[in-house]
Amino acid sequence: MQKSVAKMQAAVLTSPRQAIIERIPIPEPEPHDVRIRLEGCGVCGSNLAPWEGRSWFTYPFAPGEPGHEGWGIVDAVGAGVTKVRPGERVASLAFRSYAEFDLAPEDHVVPLPSRLNGHAFPGEALGCAWNVFERSKIQDGQTVAVLGVGFLGALLVQLAAKAGAKVVAVSRRPVAREMARQFGALATFGFDPPHRVIEQVKEFTGGAGCDCVIEAVGLQEPLTLGAELARESGRLVIAGYHQDGMRQVNMQLWNWRGLEIVNAHERDARVCIRGMRAAAQAVEQGRLDPAPLFSHQFSLHEIDLAFEAMRLRPNDFMKALIRL
Repeated sequence: MQKSVAKMQAAVLTSPRQAIIERIPIPEPEPHDVRIRLEGCGVCGSNLAPWEGRSWFTYPFAPGEPGHEGWGIVDAVGAGVTKVRPGERVASLAFRSYAEFDLAPEDHVVPLPSRLNGHAFPGEALGCAWNVFERSKIQDGQTVAVLGVGFLGALLVQLAAKAGAKVVAVSRRPVAREMARQFGALATFGFDPPHRVIEQVKEFTGGAGCDCVIEAVGLQEPLTLGAELARESGRLVIAGYHQDGMRQVNMQLWNWRGLEIVNAHERDARVCIRGMRAAAQAVEQGRLDPAPLFSHQFSLHEIDLAFEAMRLRPNDFMKALIRL
């Protein structure tokens, strides 16, 4: 008699704006793999392009893709795994986490402090915020502008303010500006018109401009504005995910002001994991509080609604989670 294979549910992005739920075999860990029974997965802004569709994507995506902000309980480990054990609660850097189970290499798994039990922890997203903050080199007393107050921008406002910086937040949505104020921003402005934002920030900084400007949108206009807001020898940190084509920059302005340009995107998995560990410690210690930003939660069967919420960004939207 043939042995039955245990199965799980996984979301499959079959075409632009079309996701279905399939039942597929639960994956078995290789010798250095960890299998995680997922509690949830964050919906990342980078998922928007696959959901909307771009010419370079091939459909269908593999089951569980492109979910990469998962957390849950270790369910099984490979024979060579020594750093975690079944029953531990972890976050992972894995890429098929829109599913009930996912596999991750042992070195891509971060144990979570027991004080975080019961709390959502989209590890990759929180680690990303921590790494951007580290790359920004923010110091006590500096003036910092954060352009774009979505999930990432709001976390950066919080981290910068707690580091002693005088934070200015710029966002098109009133709800996001209010969140920035709650997280410690001393001044908040809308994006339009750009010349007015420049005037307001100059007034806030006594005409000097900002020591550090973090662009956290991923579009041309905020990138252009960011350079205008930075002081001479200031730092322009590019944290927004620019995935829709070429960009133009005012090289004369960049040269004249002697700006330090920082691309804060990390591609080294070791750095990502280090950021996730630091973020977990910061949340445990109360230096980082993402909970107010988890505005929308959906089941796996509602994943299309989660993507649409991210695309449309209703007034109260900050971050969507898939709960499993």
